Amino acid sequence: MPELSVLISQEDVQNRVHELASQLDIDYMGKDLILLGVLKGSVHFLSDLSRAMKSDTTIDFIQASSYGNGQSSSGVVQIRKDHDVNIEGRHVLIVEDIIDSGLTVKHLKELLSARKPASIKCISLLSKPDARLHDVRPDYLGFDIPDSFVVGYGLDSAEKYRSLPFIAELTV
Repeated sequence: MPELSVLISQEDVQNRVHELASQLDIDYMGKDLILLGVLKGSVHFLSDLSRAMKSDTTIDFIQASSYGNGQSSSGVVQIRKDHDVNIEGRHVLIVEDIIDSGLTVKHLKELLSARKPASIKCISLLSKPDARLHDVRPDYLGFDIPDSFVVGYGLDSAEKYRSLPFIAELTV
């Protein structure tokens, strides 16, 4: 039976989301910003982040995966759903739940750069620096975490645990 141990509390997650929203309001003041959520894991983070921001933003989604049904990257990024809005000349902020190897964010930045946005940056709630295989760092970061399997606040294990309001380590 899997066991959960809380790594980041609900209160700490929400406090950090509000801090990040305030920083984004400052950094993107007066700019045409698109929050581009990476499905499915970023949904809770994107929702709370956008509601905490005072700026008017456009929200869109892209679905990219390098995991399949496993707990480690397959090494191949698949785009399962592309974004709908035109990003040319606009500021794009990729909203990720977690950066592990860095492969997905690296791939998305390359793909989206060809579409000529004014800028492209990344915000991630979580980052596992010890798991990084590609030189990718989020421009905005919630928390660095150890290289363990985590669930909650959008992150799942075989589509379970996404709705937990905190981040937990999952052990089997």
